[in-house]
Amino acid sequence: MSSEVRYCEKFSYLFLKATLIVYATVFWLIGGFILAIGIYAEVERQRYKTLEGVFLAPAIILVVLGLVMFFISFIGVLASLRDNLCLLKVFLYTLTICLILELLGGILAIAFHHQTVDILNKNIRKGMVNYYDDLDFKNIMDFVQRKFRCCGGQEYTDWQVNMYHNCSAPGPLACGVPYTCCVSSKPAEVVNTMCGYQVIQKERLQLQHIINIRGCTDAVFIWLMDNYKIMAGLLLGILLPQFFGVIVSWLYITRVEDAITEYGYQLDSLLQERQARKQGKLARCCRCLPELD
Repeated sequence: MSSEVRYCEKFSYLFLKATLIVYATVFWLIGGFILAIGIYAEVERQRYKTLEGVFLAPAIILVVLGLVMFFISFIGVLASLRDNLCLLKVFLYTLTICLILELLGGILAIAFHHQTVDILNKNIRKGMVNYYDDLDFKNIMDFVQRKFRCCGGQEYTDWQVNMYHNCSAPGPLACGVPYTCCVSSKPAEVVNTMCGYQVIQKERLQLQHIINIRGCTDAVFIWLMDNYKIMAGLLLGILLPQFFGVIVSWLYITRVEDAITEYGYQLDSLLQERQARKQGKLARCCRCLPELD
């Protein structure tokens, strides 16, 4: 019976070890791949950018995400291969902290919805100031305005913060909006890049068939609410792997600690047995010696 228990414990130990190694290795490779893409994108961005800031730069986000995933997963791989309790606990605690921070961030963003929207609108307007200089932000903003049929952050008049679209600007873009804000009725229709000419100084009702008058922040949140199943699946896809890693790491740490404890008991009994043998040999040897006067 004891041999069967010992076999089950050894099997669970090996199973958890293999699972943790595969789990950490997969995310280690994914982190390295994301890091490589981020570094390449940042090198390209440095070649063509004209700004000093890094606002909403996808390359920076990818580099940070890749670094975090790479180093945390590397610790997990090394700890599981070496059965190092210290590294295993570092891996477990780091995963747990990341998971808790993500949950807290989501809860706070929902609980303080208006503050979150205000911060988002403020940052979007900062990006709109340098819309034509920061190609990364320009591509993101154009995609969002086309995809969600919106214009600006909170509303289309936010484009006044841009020096080219401000109503006091001397150029043809003055008091206008980018053409990605314009209403497109036909998919293959030739784009009129000047369709947003002088729209900022007009009333909203006059622009319903010219540009998309709702802000992109509201449009994105409405889309998220309408597609809550997709968002729930995306959130579960992000959180469940981390939760799985926390559970596997915790179970594996308990098995390693049990193995170390059992090994310690075996080592103590072996040392005691050796010491007893030495004492027995010494006693037998002393009995063989003649008594001295």
